[in-house]
Amino acid sequence: MKTPSFWSRRNLTATLLSPLGCLYALATRINLALHKPHKVNTPVLCIGNLTAGGTGKTPTAVSIAKIMQQNNQNPHFVSRGYGGTLHNLIVDIQQHTPQQVGDEPLLLTRQAPTVVSPDRYLGAQIAENAGADIIIMDDGFQNPKLHKDLSFLVFDGGFGYGNGWCIPAGPLRESLSAGLKRADAIIIIGEDKHNLASKFNLPVFQGNIVPTPPEFEERKAIAFAGIGRPEKFYQSLRELNFELVETIDFPDHHYYSEPELNELITKAQEKSCILVTTAKDMVKIPAALRPKFKVLEIEVKWNNETELANFINQKLFTSIHS
Repeated sequence: MKTPSFWSRRNLTATLLSPLGCLYALATRINLALHKPHKVNTPVLCIGNLTAGGTGKTPTAVSIAKIMQQNNQNPHFVSRGYGGTLHNLIVDIQQHTPQQVGDEPLLLTRQAPTVVSPDRYLGAQIAENAGADIIIMDDGFQNPKLHKDLSFLVFDGGFGYGNGWCIPAGPLRESLSAGLKRADAIIIIGEDKHNLASKFNLPVFQGNIVPTPPEFEERKAIAFAGIGRPEKFYQSLRELNFELVETIDFPDHHYYSEPELNELITKAQEKSCILVTTAKDMVKIPAALRPKFKVLEIEVKWNNETELANFINQKLFTSIHS
């Protein structure tokens, strides 16, 4: 789905939908209350969020796994595998398709082994048996089945938490107060335009998503993306001096059909430009067509990576011996 514009403000549409938002928040609270989380022997770190849409959660998870690997640890991801048909397995990037395991697991597995399982507890057991010494949950903050030893909430610094109401009236997956009570720390990605760092009584870590300098020289492009907030991707291209002839939005997690891709290729040929997309979208393009597309890779640069690494190690070390 595309992020509704009224999620950023309380207008008439949001107000009319607010009773449904209250029911959504209540359902989340009941679901959490009805289940007792199960604990595995391996420490579990959750990278979650309170808002629907793109907050930078997946690149954050990838970056934290990289930090753990630099500390000689062996992290494994556990992901729901949104939209995939296969469950309870370790992703093989050479064999599995996004239709089978979801798009985000294919991105995650480029950094560390990734288990897809709607049952996060079972997924954690699979990762544990595969040799993980740290389990990183990509999303799953509202999932009640697996005990988390450390939970981060990721916020987009430019969007904040929108109008403060729950789906469908606003972007929140649960009430702000309820979510913050279960979190251990906050991660803010991008400029903190809503002064979030001063609003939460939790440790705050800040970083920015920065593009990896592209290996291709062409700068006249059609850009397209099926992510939560595609404008952030387009702005990154503009900052790299791309001339964007056109930008095309697709719904988040969109699976591209061959006619759609051929239409994009034809359009680029007619306008004598290249096609640029995100890594998350590129994994959903058939291998035979990928040479027709360029990808802009990104990574998270932390304001204080050492402080973040020390915080994670201290929290997880304490949990192991508690």
